[in-house]
Amino acid sequence: MAGTRKTPEAPLDASGLRFAIVVAEFNAAITERLLEGAVECFAKNGVPEGSVEVRRVPGAFELPLAARLLAATKSYDAIVALGCVIRGDTPHFDYVSQAATHGLLRVSLDSGIPVAFGVLTTDDLAQAEARAGGEHGNKGFDSAQTAVEMALFVGEMKG
Repeated sequence: MAGTRKTPEAPLDASGLRFAIVVAEFNAAITERLLEGAVECFAKNGVPEGSVEVRRVPGAFELPLAARLLAATKSYDAIVALGCVIRGDTPHFDYVSQAATHGLLRVSLDSGIPVAFGVLTTDDLAQAEARAGGEHGNKGFDSAQTAVEMALFVGEMKG
């Protein structure tokens, strides 16, 4: 039934969909855990391993261009962007976080392909760890779930 919300006990059927994950290598100890969560989510929603392409870029700033290039192939129903930007002593955090956020939003709006935002923007490493499989869950898993739901939504809207 259209509009029915899934539950953890009843995952969605995304077995016929294709996804791309673009993951930043900077703060790899965190982003690799986000990637593990995303891959786990896709498997739980029935996405075959061969229907998920993983691409790596140097950092969060590079995520929008990579997502744009992936979207341009028209090969994916949704894209997940994973990164981690941790606040430091300079304004660099603000510039990188805003560029990634605005760039990924633009890719989604311009291409019509959902881009799930899985970029952690935290004050310190402990906050990032808590969101990459720690006490606050795994935001990579959550972002992949968003990608599945939005891909199904877009598919519904296109008929």
